[in-house]
Amino acid sequence: MACRTTRDKRELLRIVRAPGGGVAADPTGRLPGRGAYVCRDLDCITNAIRRGALSRALETPVPAGLQEELVETVTTDTIGGGTRGQE
Repeated sequence: MACRTTRDKRELLRIVRAPGGGVAADPTGRLPGRGAYVCRDLDCITNAIRRGALSRALETPVPAGLQEELVETVTTDTIGGGTRGQE
């Protein structure tokens, strides 16, 4: 999204705006709601939030603590191997 690089879907992190309006990381890629994808890269996540690209894609303001949640999700996935909805 922020870097506009084409990548395989499994290499991206999905952020979802749930039907109730909450915004959160969706590491499984299966939560219901409007989704947006960012690279699993701290610079891309920061740029997507700072430039407003994530807000535009989700059509809602990004909560203040979302960046920290996404950074934690990306860090956990790279350290622990994480699950990304693979079957």
